[in-house]
This record gives sequence, C-alpha cells and structure tokens, in this order.
Amino acid sequence: MTVSVVLFTSDLRVHDHPPMRAALEGGGEVVPLFVRDRAVDRAGFAAPNRLAFLADCLLDLDQALRRLGGRLVVRSGDLVEEVSRAVRQAEAEEVHMAAGYTAFARAREARLRQALEAQGCRLHVHEGVCTAVPPGDVTPQGSDHFAVFTPYFRRWQAEPLRTPLPAPQGLRVPAALRSEELPGRSGLSGVSPGLARGGEQEGRERLRSWLSHHAHAYEQRHDDLAGDATSRLSAHLHFGTLSAGEVVFRAGRSGGAGAAAFVRQVCWRDFHQQVLAARPEAAGQDYRSRDDRWRRGREAEADLSAWREGRTGYPVVDAAMRQLAHEGWMHNRGRLVAASFLTKTLYVDWREGARHFLSLLVDGDVANNQLNWQWVAGTGTDTRPNRVLNPVLQGRRYDPDGAYVRRWVPELAGVRGLDGAAVHEPWRLTGLDRAACDYPDPLIALPDGLARFRHARGLVPQG
Repeated sequence: MTVSVVLFTSDLRVHDHPPMRAALEGGGEVVPLFVRDRAVDRAGFAAPNRLAFLADCLLDLDQALRRLGGRLVVRSGDLVEEVSRAVRQAEAEEVHMAAGYTAFARAREARLRQALEAQGCRLHVHEGVCTAVPPGDVTPQGSDHFAVFTPYFRRWQAEPLRTPLPAPQGLRVPAALRSEELPGRSGLSGVSPGLARGGEQEGRERLRSWLSHHAHAYEQRHDDLAGDATSRLSAHLHFGTLSAGEVVFRAGRSGGAGAAAFVRQVCWRDFHQQVLAARPEAAGQDYRSRDDRWRRGREAEADLSAWREGRTGYPVVDAAMRQLAHEGWMHNRGRLVAASFLTKTLYVDWREGARHFLSLLVDGDVANNQLNWQWVAGTGTDTRPNRVLNPVLQGRRYDPDGAYVRRWVPELAGVRGLDGAAVHEPWRLTGLDRAACDYPDPLIALPDGLARFRHARGLVPQG
C-alpha cells in the first residue's frame, strides 16, 4: 500500500486542496502533516496574533480531518528534518505541498527536494493552491512580471479558473505515526483582545454570509471606515483556510458590480505575489528607489513611537492604529492613510511601518504587506509615487460623521460641531472644549510635512 505525505503550509483547509486530491488518487494512506518551522520564529514572523489564529486553524483542520476518518500530524523543528523524519517513519513514497513564492519558501522547497531525493521520495509541488492565478502564468512581453496593476488585471481576468475541488470523502492515516499536541491560544501573550477566530469553518461561513448579504454593496461601501463593509477575509486567505481561487470563483458566480469590485481587490493579492516571486529582494529593498534619505534620530523615533501608539494628533490615523492594536486587523482605507502619514507626512522609512504592521496584523503577509507599504511610500509599483493622502480630507470623506474616530479614539467621543466631521480637526477647538480633550496636538502641520517631503524628493528647490 502506498503512503503519501501532504505537507500543509499556507493552505490549512480540506476544500479545494489539489495536494490532498493528488495524494488520495493513489488510494493509499495519507499523512496530513504540519510542521511548526522554527526558522519562521527565528526570522521574526511568529507574531502572537498570527500564532493564535494559526492555533485556531490547526484545531479546525484536525477536526475536519477526523470527520473524514483521519487526523492532523503536528511536528515542531526544522521543516526539512521533520518532513524527512515523517517520511521515514511512514515509509512514504511521495510528498505533496503547495508552491510558495517568497525567497524563504523557495529555498526551503529546494532543501526539501534534495533531502527527499536522497531518501528515494518524490516531492510534488502544486501551483495555484495559495493564489487564484500562479505567479508567472501571465507575463507581459519582454518581462517576467507585470509592474503595473491594470494591465495585469486585464490578463488575470482572462485566465480560466479551475472548478473548486470538494473536500475528500475520507482518508486513512497510518495509526502508528505520532503527533505533538495541537497548539492553543492559551499561554500566548501579546494577543490583541479583539482578534477574530480562525479556521476553515469560520472562513467558509464568513464567505457565505458576506457574498449573500454584503457583497452587492461592496463597490459603494468598501472605503466606509465606520461601516465595516469589507469582507474581512484577508486572514483566511493568508492562512489558506479559504482558497483564493474558490473565493474568486464564488464571487464571480454571485455576480454584480460589488462582487466584481471585490474580485479586483483579490487580484491585487495575486499581483503582489507575482511581483515578489520575480523580485524577491523587494521584501526589504525598494522596488524602485527614489533615493530617499529617510528621517532618523531622536525626533524621528519619537514621531514613530507616537504613530505606533495612535497619538499623532490626527484622529483618523490614530483611530486606524488603535484598531490595529485591538483587533490585529485594520480597515484597508485606514492602512493607506496611516502608511501615507508615516512615510510622506512624517517622512519615516516604510520599513519601520511594515515591521510594526507585521508585528500585529493577523493577515501579515510578506508580499502584500511589504509591497503595499512600498506602493504607498512611492518606492514600489505606484504610477504616482509622490501622491500624499491628507488625513483630514480622508477622514472627512471616508468617515464623514466621525463614527470611526469616536469608536477608536474615545477621548474625542464628546466632540460636537455643526457637523460630525468636526472631530477630524480637534485642534480647532477652543477654551474648555479643547481643554476637555485628553488628546495631543498634531505632530506636525500638514503643509510643513508636505513641504519637507517634496524637498526630500527633489520636487521643489530647497528654500
């Protein structure tokens, strides 16, 4: 009887899972294996919020596998060593896994292939498991990747999607193969108090509910900060409790302008994956250098600390940063505004912001986090690299009655004016009204920040 190992990485689900489908085609036993790779810890990516969400996902995956007659085998250590050990113990003939596209994932895959070949075991790497369209499947003439989103999106849309695979009917796992105890949330410190639950069951229910009740309004409401009208599926896509291909497939079947606008946003995820696959150094280096000389020193560190803590004096920025701290997630419009403020108004290196986001974001993904930060900073793929988002205007436009700010910055909950948007400029308050707000003055006046940025980029001559 043949034995195959299915190595789970960023694909923690049983639905639409090509590696598992391929492993089961032989009709033998299957080892569903997850390795808590210590190299991820050493690289600093094992953030508490993601570890907590991961624990939920592994528990849910184990329960799903048990309903099929199997179970999840969990190991900790060096991934290559642990997979090789499981192969020897189960006398497995092949290993199936999803393709990864970071430099780390590719180097790890190469090490694993070499180790397994030495054991006489075949490694099968499956494309299109963690993305809707695999990086490299669509390329422009004369290049290995698209550097501009819109032409990529046109080609991406034309790519045929496979029909999502159903969950398997059952599987058999070698009885003697041992597993560590499943990790749990208990004992983890630093987890955001409002962190959402993880797992495929949670993700599938969220997708079903959102497509049924909210997707139709997405085009009009996705930037509404207080309305919270986005899908909140990003963490499920990051951990692979939902298949990106199935999400796009089901959204396309639901139809309408809202679903189409949502699919476009999912395409941004694939776009960044194909950029990073082609330019892995962009995880830490400017994709397009602007010769920035980012501010450093004591004053810049103080500004960075105030930004992290949500004490910049600009309410919509601070609301977004406090949402991040509480939920381990931030509204996409908030991400854009907060990132623009740090990199262009405060002129602090985008890598500092990206590092802080990765320390908290449950959906913290190298491709999307780093390349979105560069897009906002103007060192990435943005065709308008010097655009600056004004946080006051952004607040008035996307939080017109100030409900988002009042929710996350309670010091300003009592601010009233002729219109609700007065909360976006608390420094205009006078007398007792201003004194009643335990809220800081702005770190810098917006015209001064803009002038500094434009000088730094060489857009205007030094005065």
